[in-house]
Formats: sequence, structure tokens, C-alpha cells
Amino acid sequence: MKVSVDPMVCEANAVCVGLAPEVFDLDDDDELHILKPEVPAEEADRVRHAVRSCPKAALSLDE
Repeated sequence: MKVSVDPMVCEANAVCVGLAPEVFDLDDDDELHILKPEVPAEEADRVRHAVRSCPKAALSLDE
């Protein structure tokens, strides 16, 4: 599974960071970084939840 972000849509609300901080990080400029684009199986459920919870639908999954 691969996760990605559309930087033009992301508003840096950091919901994903709160739900899966091992995969998502927000820098000092409020830019979202995906630390693990290839999501490990043990983190898949948290990442799916983070993607569904994004208030701007800026995240996507390729399963």
C-alpha cells in the first residue's frame, strides 16, 4: 500500500499526524511530509483511518 498527499489541497490540519505520526510529519512551514510512502502492513489500519479522516481529502491510498 502506498500513501500520497496532494500538496495543493492539504491545509496542514495535522489530523493525519495525530493518527499516524510514524507515517506523517508536519514541518515548521506547515508542509506535510510522508515519512513512509510504502506503508508497512502493521501500520495499514492507522493510515487508512488517517486518510479517511483528512478534512480536505488531501491524502490518497494506492492499495
